Amino acid sequence: MFLRATTRKKDGKEHRYFSVVENQRLSGGRVLQRHVLYLGEINSSQELAWRKSIEVLDQSASVPRTLALFPEDRCEGPVEDSSIVRLKLSQLRVCRPRQWGACWLTWTLWQQLGLDEFWLERLARSRKGTRWDQVLLVLVVYRLIAPGSEWRLHREWFERSALADLLGADSALADIHKLYACHDRLIAHKQALFDHLVGRWRDLFNACFDVLLYDLTSTYFESDPPLDDEDKRRFGYSRDHRPDCVQVVIALVVTPQGLPLAYEVLAGNTADNTTLKAFLARIERQYGKARRVWCMDRGVPTEAVLNEMRAADPPVQYLVGTPKGRLTRLERALLAKPWQVARPGVQVKLLPRDGELYVFAESRDRVAKERSMRRRQLKWLWQRLDQLSTMKLTRDALLMKLGSAKSKATATWRLIDIEMAQQGASFSYRLNRDKLRQIRRREGRYLLRTNLTESDPAKLWSYYLQLVAVEEAFKTLKGDLAIRPIFHQQQPRIEAHIFIAFLAYCLHVTLGQRLKALAPGLTPRSVLHKFAAVHMIDVYVPTTDGRELSLTRYTQPEPELKLLLDKLKLSLPAQPLPKITATHPTAATTV
Repeated sequence: MFLRATTRKKDGKEHRYFSVVENQRLSGGRVLQRHVLYLGEINSSQELAWRKSIEVLDQSASVPRTLALFPEDRCEGPVEDSSIVRLKLSQLRVCRPRQWGACWLTWTLWQQLGLDEFWLERLARSRKGTRWDQVLLVLVVYRLIAPGSEWRLHREWFERSALADLLGADSALADIHKLYACHDRLIAHKQALFDHLVGRWRDLFNACFDVLLYDLTSTYFESDPPLDDEDKRRFGYSRDHRPDCVQVVIALVVTPQGLPLAYEVLAGNTADNTTLKAFLARIERQYGKARRVWCMDRGVPTEAVLNEMRAADPPVQYLVGTPKGRLTRLERALLAKPWQVARPGVQVKLLPRDGELYVFAESRDRVAKERSMRRRQLKWLWQRLDQLSTMKLTRDALLMKLGSAKSKATATWRLIDIEMAQQGASFSYRLNRDKLRQIRRREGRYLLRTNLTESDPAKLWSYYLQLVAVEEAFKTLKGDLAIRPIFHQQQPRIEAHIFIAFLAYCLHVTLGQRLKALAPGLTPRSVLHKFAAVHMIDVYVPTTDGRELSLTRYTQPEPELKLLLDKLKLSLPAQPLPKITATHPTAATTV
């Protein structure tokens, strides 16, 4: 195996992307280069680390033999000995292939976060011996690897996984009644979990909590509105563009590395700007009073909350996006300010005003992106209006088609002035160039406000860019972890479902942090797919003396997976011991 680098020029800069490639010799002396692992853009020190690892793994190593097994047709040579097992290889059976690798990796991450001991202390066994901590682990592993309904977990998925082998349990862990009953035991320990995670993030990743990111999202239900007035499922502003469905709002606090600290499930009609005050108090109780920076998007804080943050002792510092209406009021003052370079492609203007610092930022890449999107949408809308102007339609039909065009191009509709005829089904349209010039001046530009004493524009811009971490958290919850659809109907179990998704996200982000130091091109989902290729199987071989040898084995990992195991400093466990049983066994004997 070797590293292959490809070079690409983007935005005037040269980028090098690396992949692990393996040579495979084919018939006729030909050599095929097989892509093994994509690493993305890595720095020089990471490149050296991968080269060293590849050199070590390329060396051949002898595999120790621990047991000699003799086939039935070649048993005349060895001397009779009770330790010799003669096998009928012609009757060998391979049974129950099941997914093992991703389950083992998730279980390992669970232990690294200390969640095995945490839940063992809080979820006591039932009187019938049910291990609720293991039932919870099954739910979290399922949510991370192959999210779906609890019914699918009970009917199909658990039997196709090797969780029972890993936990030394049986299919009773996936009993449908136990899966639902486990939900009822979780929410009481939510705050204790947050406190536990703080220590683990600090120990594992040396995390600090000086900068916190706060944002909200919503998740909807394709069900009738609940009759209970206390139920949190309500109609509200839908970030999923489903205002026809009831929803709940999820508020989340993460570190700039994406490490989650706390979350809350709120009623679906909760306004964003009413949630921040409670979270400020919660974080202060959890971490104490300290100087920390809150990064938020516009619409989250109110002026009253910002005043309280500035008046606190010590002051709570913030960096928050600003509605575009405020930019209109400050535009004249900003024109007189000089541009400062925050980083290549980004320039800012700083405007002190009323004890705060306004940061007007312009991103060259964002300008190009937004301008391209607007141009493409405006071109489509203009062509559509031209088509409608030549159609012979009734007035009502024309109005409906204009409304449909407006719904598809809402952002650019305001740039066109449309006048309907007083009589008949005709209209005229023209481009409003004044609005277009105003829009072009604001494309790719943001107005931020802060009470930070830090005046370095590069640092302020980097703080705001960290909001991407909380957006990635929501994207993972809704994408990889499939937090919806939510099949539960009872309010406590809905919150428990979100709690389980939160636990799965903790494992996801733990794996992501492990990978970040190795190669940015690797994602947790791609690594889970590679581990999922390792299966566990049961091998049964009859013996010549009427007994049967059974071996439970996981398949050997491919070269790229061995490479990942080495870089992640993980070692696969030993294969389970074989067992030999009589034809009509009363007990199993370990060989």
